[in-house]
Amino acid sequence: MKAHGEQPGRELFCLPSGLATFTCFALRSLGQEVFCSVQEADYEIANYACQHSSMGILGQDSDFIIFNSAPYLSVAKLQLDSLTTVLYDRQRLCQTISLSVTQLPLLACLLGNDVVSEEQMQHIRNDAMATYRINNPAPHSGAPQGQVVLAVSQYVSSVWGREGEETGLIPQSLNLSGPLRELLKRGICSYLLPGQEALQQGDISARPSAPAFEKYVSPEILKACREKHVAVEGFMVYSVVCEGVTECSNTLEDEEDTELLPQALVYKPCRQLIYGLLLLHRDEDSSVDLPAVREWFVYPGNPLQEPDMVHPVPVRLPYDKPSLDLLWFGTGPEVSALRLTSFLSIFDCLEFSELYGDIEDSLLAALCLVTYIVLQVQTLSQEDSDAYLSQAVCLRLKSPQELQQIKLPFLSSRAVQLGSLYVRGLSHLLGANCASGCPLPSAALMPWHSFDGRLFHSKYLLAHSGVEKTVLLESDPSCLSLFLCLREKLMEACRKRGRVLQSRPAAAGPSYETTPGPSYRGRDTGWPPGDGESWRNRGEMIGSHQHGGGWRGRGEVWPERRENREQPWERGHRGGGGGAGGGMRGGQHFHPHSQFYHNCHGGGSPNVSHPRKRPRGRSQHVRGRYQLAPRWSHPPAPAI
Repeated sequence: MKAHGEQPGRELFCLPSGLATFTCFALRSLGQEVFCSVQEADYEIANYACQHSSMGILGQDSDFIIFNSAPYLSVAKLQLDSLTTVLYDRQRLCQTISLSVTQLPLLACLLGNDVVSEEQMQHIRNDAMATYRINNPAPHSGAPQGQVVLAVSQYVSSVWGREGEETGLIPQSLNLSGPLRELLKRGICSYLLPGQEALQQGDISARPSAPAFEKYVSPEILKACREKHVAVEGFMVYSVVCEGVTECSNTLEDEEDTELLPQALVYKPCRQLIYGLLLLHRDEDSSVDLPAVREWFVYPGNPLQEPDMVHPVPVRLPYDKPSLDLLWFGTGPEVSALRLTSFLSIFDCLEFSELYGDIEDSLLAALCLVTYIVLQVQTLSQEDSDAYLSQAVCLRLKSPQELQQIKLPFLSSRAVQLGSLYVRGLSHLLGANCASGCPLPSAALMPWHSFDGRLFHSKYLLAHSGVEKTVLLESDPSCLSLFLCLREKLMEACRKRGRVLQSRPAAAGPSYETTPGPSYRGRDTGWPPGDGESWRNRGEMIGSHQHGGGWRGRGEVWPERRENREQPWERGHRGGGGGAGGGMRGGQHFHPHSQFYHNCHGGGSPNVSHPRKRPRGRSQHVRGRYQLAPRWSHPPAPAI
């Protein structure tokens, strides 16, 4: 995108940021029944299919043939026109390789799976291959991997037979050290469904470990965490409280642009406060035994070979800290106020509580997120914040068709990166909201109610080209008035914290002969150029994390920027429009003559009527995303 200013082709496609977080909410909003797995998803799918006598499991994972569950059907070979596919027959496989179904988990572990890596069992496969070649001197006609499967199968059969009577699922004669034997037990255990534990003969425990931080929360909180997680009503709280871990294994950012921090570090102070709200509500003595959450967050310089151990930080409230039980289970207006205060404090936006009920929940969340990013990332400019806020205001009034018709003269890779940063921020809003007892409806925090990639991109280009605010707000007096009020609230919050938002227009970018789309009303000319002035201030974070010249704080130094780049933000928030949870409480509708407008305009209300909000569905976005998507056991691919 930096080289060509256009959308990359399909060969560079990658999944949008936040897809794993918001897909469940999207399906549920469409009326689908959705569950989140507590254990490994493959395990719960196989168990569900077994318990309900399902016809089969349609998927693309060889583990489904190892589980003693329903038949495994290939989704890769599915023909939609005829609804035919390939069935992998578990019994026929066992006949071919001369093993029983109960021996398949051992075979899978020796070949390598999610629990036992290939490298850890390489010596056993080498022994198996040597023996196989002696017993089968004729050249193998099939694929090399097939020969390995046959060799290891024969090895499993031979060591199993030497044992006489079985002693569990791991023959004693296997050449394994104590730690590897325990690891192999865990791997085999991962394939044993409820009711199949008798096969273990008491030497393997299939049950998950106790909650990670059970001593920091009440039994009622533990139960509620699990229920919220399974019902897709919570985010982050279950993994933190019950597993002591949180992760984000892919991202969309340019590691050469040192003016923008990786999203993992931008939101680290926010996560620490969420952890504090969840875990630090007991006596002060708990600080002696402060828990640490394992974070698996990808960012340049972090090979994901080990987790970052991140300690919670207490949330600073103007009164004694409430217990988590009170926030989650309490009733009454005082508790509702506590929930909102806790939520806003996580983003250092406590003064925005006066806007609650005066503006739509989606806009309040957008303002909190924009303010947080501006305070954390010192290199963001006034044009960036204007792009975020104008997008949030204008999105409420646009239909999917209008969004699809937006035409862009060129694409800014930095704008796309900032958009990804914003979507990741929405997931942190969701986590903070859940930890605080849900002062806002979760629907107000969904991306489809608050962000559109094309619209933000257009607002970013317009803001950095120096257009008047009336053009940025599409000559809509109501939108302009709301935008100016939100902008003033943001500026006021920045001034109180010593953050000066400066105007830094980005370079105009590539010159493409493309006319703006219908969103740019009254504009039939090209984009006015910016002043081209670059700014090289390094990105910094205000709060508990300072990058100190290296992103990870372990001595890594990022390369200097090779060229001047524009300073976009991808942000967007839409104030609920006709979406669920986006309007006022009690069925009220937002109107520009509210007290919010009265305060912003010194007692006067704009003499305009609020346009009717149109329902909005899912739109097709222009999103080219280079992405880091490593497995935990491998270093991340380099960001482009």
